[in-house]
Amino acid sequence: MPSTHLLKALTTAGTGSRRQLADAIRQGRVEVNGKVVEDFSYPLNMEEDRILIDKQPVDLMPKQKVYLMLNKPQGVMSTTSDERGRTTVIDILPGKYRHMRLYPVGRLDKESTGLLLLTNDGELTQWLTHPSFEHEKEYLVSINARLKKSEKLRLEQGLMLENCITHRAIVKEVDVKEYNYSITIHEGKKRQIRRMFEHLGYRVLALKRVRMGSILLGDLSEGEARRLSPREVQTLLGGKANHT
Repeated sequence: MPSTHLLKALTTAGTGSRRQLADAIRQGRVEVNGKVVEDFSYPLNMEEDRILIDKQPVDLMPKQKVYLMLNKPQGVMSTTSDERGRTTVIDILPGKYRHMRLYPVGRLDKESTGLLLLTNDGELTQWLTHPSFEHEKEYLVSINARLKKSEKLRLEQGLMLENCITHRAIVKEVDVKEYNYSITIHEGKKRQIRRMFEHLGYRVLALKRVRMGSILLGDLSEGEARRLSPREVQTLLGGKANHT
């Protein structure tokens, strides 16, 4: 197999998020063939080189790629572990998936619910979460009032949040259980939707993600997980192939 660089190899293997792995390399916690390596671009042969992170061996060639959809409940952290002992999405997965080195594709804040993808396909995760590819994410929102037409237009055209203008959004009034609006965005800054509505003076009472690209949450029960269908996986992989 042709050589690739260290950070890309670890990301592709699904051993963590790109940020987590970059931190591990920078902190001297990664060894290649018995030598500590702190260079992201260190050349690797994924079939022959032996990698350790925190003295634990890393399989650079996962035998099985897994793609899960989870309906994340409120109060659950969308991380693989939490230093404060809070419940994570890994904790609530069926037992057979908990040791497959799955990682969330992006995040939902603790109080938000809905669609979260988990996979050990690091390359796909990086592609789906990179802002330059502008993948649509749709949310249902419950706010404590009704938007004025001018406020809806401001959300759709972009707001100034912390010296940065949000991209255009699609905002629709809905009547779905407790939710009164849907909003579709292409980016995913920290707590972005909550901050957008708060910027206009509204309090978000509930927030639920229902779509990522063409992948729909559907009627999956809260707290439940399922594997993506072959067609859903092909949709994700096909979209990636079209941009490479």
